[in-house]
This record gives sequence, C-alpha cells and structure tokens, in this order.
Amino acid sequence: MNEPLPLTPLQQAIVSTLQVLLIFAANLGLFTAITYVERRLLAFMQFRLGPNRTGPFGLLQPVADGIKLFFKEELMPESATRWLFFLAPALSVASAFLALAVVPYGAPVVLPRWGLLPAWLQGRSFPLQIADLDVGLLYIFAITALGVYGIVMAGWASNNKYTLLGGLRSSAQMFSYELALGLSWVGVIMLAGSFRIQDIVASQQGFSWGLPNWNVFRQFPAFVIYLIAATAECARIPFDLPEGEAELVAGFHTEYSSMKFAMFQMGEYINLITVSALASNLFFGGWLSPIAFVPASFFWFLFKVLAFLFFFIWLRGTLPRFRYDQLMQFGWKLLVPAAAIWILATAGFLAFGPAARVAVLD
Repeated sequence: MNEPLPLTPLQQAIVSTLQVLLIFAANLGLFTAITYVERRLLAFMQFRLGPNRTGPFGLLQPVADGIKLFFKEELMPESATRWLFFLAPALSVASAFLALAVVPYGAPVVLPRWGLLPAWLQGRSFPLQIADLDVGLLYIFAITALGVYGIVMAGWASNNKYTLLGGLRSSAQMFSYELALGLSWVGVIMLAGSFRIQDIVASQQGFSWGLPNWNVFRQFPAFVIYLIAATAECARIPFDLPEGEAELVAGFHTEYSSMKFAMFQMGEYINLITVSALASNLFFGGWLSPIAFVPASFFWFLFKVLAFLFFFIWLRGTLPRFRYDQLMQFGWKLLVPAAAIWILATAGFLAFGPAARVAVLD
C-alpha cells in the first residue's frame, strides 16, 4: 500500500490545531471532573455527603460553581499593583497548560480509511501528543519553573501581608523541591539514554521475572523522591504552606475572586494532572500494559493517571500540614542528598553492573 503523501503547510496547521484543541479540551474536562470527585471523596472520607443537590448525585456542581465564579464580582485592593495583579493568574494557568504540550498520552494512532474522513487524513498516523521534543523533560522542567512567578507576583501585587508571606513561602518551597524533583529524573534518563519521553516509555517494554520492566521497580527510591517532590511542587497537603488557611487566610490568592481565583485553581489542578501523567510515563510504563498478553492502550495510561490523582486526593484527606521549618529541612537535608546518592548508585550499576560487563564482552 502506498504511503500517504506529505501534508501541505495548511493541512499540517489544521492537524496541529485539532491536536491542541483536543488535548486542551480533554484536560479541561478532566480538571472539571477532578473538582467534583475530590469533594465527593473527601466527604466520604470524613463521613459527609459532599455535593449532592445540583443534578443527579451532584454531578452538575462543577457547572454551577463555574457559573457562580463567572458572574461573581471582581475585586481588587485599592493599593494593588494593577497590571501584575491581572497578569499573575494568567501566567499561572498558561505555564500549567504549556507543560502538557510534550506529554504523550499513548502510542501514535492510525486513522481508519473510511469515507467520513477527508482523503488526506485516511490511513495516516498521528501521535497523541502536541510536540514530540528530544528534550521533552528539560522543556517541562523549564516551563513548570515559570509557574512560581505567577504565585510570587500575586503575593506581591496584592499589597497584603498574608499574600506576601504566601508568595515568599511558595518561591522558597518551589526552589527547594524543584531540585529534588529534577534529580529524581536523572536515573530514569540514564537508563533510557534520552530526554525524550517517548523513548523513556519505550525503554520500559518487556517483562522480567513475571513483572513489567517499569522504572518503578528499577528506580523505586527515585519514584518515592519524585512523588514527594511533585506533591510539594503542586503545593498540595501536606505541603500547602503557600496557602496555609490556618495561618495565612488563603495565602497568595487571598485577595482574588471570580475568574482570577478560578484560574489559580485551574493552574493547580492542571499541574496535578501533569505530575500524574509524568509519573505514569517515567515510572509506570505510560500506556504499556502490565499484563503480557494484553496490548498497550491509551486506557492504561488514563487508568494510571486517575490512580495518581486519587492518591493525591487521599493525601489531602489524611495528612496534616508540615511546619515551615520542617518543610525546608526535609527538602534540603533529606530529599536532595537521597536523590544525589541514588544517582551515584545508578551510575555505578550502569558502569559496573551486568549490563556493563555484557557490553564490554560484545
């Protein structure tokens, strides 16, 4: 069968636009669903009912919340720095969505050859990913680092002592745990020999001793470090010091209302989806199946992401908040040294382990 002709610039633009819209809409829908699921799960954990009035089983509660936030009055302190006050939530949500651009959601799909599709699309393969970069992990690390600027700007621009403290806490926390987060990826990158997320997933194919060759088994200490650091990066309990309602009212977004508040919430949940998707791809084989005779599928990836989202919700309903000095000491005195030691152990295994000996013999 003849290979499809290369796409024209216009056709490529149409395909890219559809990919962006599809992935944006899917993550927006997942964000909406999480807000409902989290409230229901926390209610069950605390022996409450949770939202159950708006629609059957309260399923329309996120819609009602969105309508309320959209029509709610926009408030801004008189002494606030106006342009930074408006820019902060936009930067926060933009950095969250941009990080999703290089996350693969599954193996490339081949469109069927049937009449409803345009002829130039039939039989063509498309990746479930907006941009497949060779330095995908570095791109995510760089983009997610920009999110803290939105929080710091919000804290400073509001001209409120509680928001300022929340912004300062956030900057120190993100800087501290970003280092451990980045170090937790190094062992995975060394095993795969690539920064490209597709290559990292491909390196986890196959089975050994009845178990899949996932990095969670080969890099378990790195996975634990990643999970802790990712929770801190998303400022989720027990690392929600930038908000700290008991101490800082609501922290950096105390003065925000209406859609600006909603944008901060959206940025937080999209970051949660990003770290869950990364954990699935880096440590749990992405869309690869855990069963030898079952093929890889997007649904495996979705299941793993939802499992991680449930885990983060479970943490919120279970653990108390750290004290700030405990937060900083844990990051610098435990996580960073542990990540560095594990990198050395991985390097030693690659240099002197069985694989190295086989390579020398070859």
